[in-house]
Amino acid sequence: MREELLQLLSAENPEVDFTASEELVDDGILDSLTIVSVIGTLSMEYGIEIPYEEIIPENFNSIDAMVAMVQRLQ
Repeated sequence: MREELLQLLSAENPEVDFTASEELVDDGILDSLTIVSVIGTLSMEYGIEIPYEEIIPENFNSIDAMVAMVQRLQ
């Protein structure tokens, strides 16, 4: 799932290197608009709803954190 998610997010947000950091939000690589885009992509692709309380930096700081969140919400 990690590689699939990485390809999907990279295609939707080509300006972002999702493998550049383990702290994408904390390092400023992902901004709020990009996070909204990622949420939309994850929701559409995996048929999940990401509740407000899950929209925290820890869930978006790395590709592995996003995979864990998607798996938890499926």
